[in-house]
Amino acid sequence: MLGLIGQKVGMTQVFDNDGHLIPVTAIKIEGNVVVAERTEEKNGYNAVLLGSVDMKEKAATKPYMGQFKDITTPKKHLQEFRDFEREVKVGDTIGVDLFKDIVFVDVTGISKGKGYQGGMKRHGFHGGRATHGSKFHRDLGGTAMSSTPARTFKGQKMAGHMGNEQKTVQNLRIVRVDEESGLLLVKGAIPGRTKSTVVVKKAVKK
Repeated sequence: MLGLIGQKVGMTQVFDNDGHLIPVTAIKIEGNVVVAERTEEKNGYNAVLLGSVDMKEKAATKPYMGQFKDITTPKKHLQEFRDFEREVKVGDTIGVDLFKDIVFVDVTGISKGKGYQGGMKRHGFHGGRATHGSKFHRDLGGTAMSSTPARTFKGQKMAGHMGNEQKTVQNLRIVRVDEESGLLLVKGAIPGRTKSTVVVKKAVKK
């Protein structure tokens, strides 16, 4: 599975060759360094461990820094990619050109946190009538069974923490690969705030 670690820069729009205006998300991909390799003989599976974005050595613990010894400077973000479809070795640097011949990608990120929200905002409940004297406007409504024993089933949609979850948007089309700037432009929106870390992988369903 081909993939890289990137940073969401923001959204913009570009024109394609036919003059159509396309909304795109720009993803900045700095050089991803191969920190380690996982093998079938030693680990039971094949994968590569990629690291991205330099971090200050004083901010890392000695055990964490140990995995970068004699390879590269300590990296903030690490991600494993199983069955990497390219021959690489420890110490290699991979850039955005990895996606040069790929058309569709899946992007994973942490969605924006929206704090504690009620059922209407969190799950799209309609609520009660807005008329005078209703006494039921934005309440959650019944949550338990009407029989005995009255209990609430696990997973019942209720008020709670909204957002700040790992989400994956699949089958996003690559509009442009800018190797000079290290930017990947994909059509549509991806989860997360600006400057958040995302993982871009070759689409599994395309």
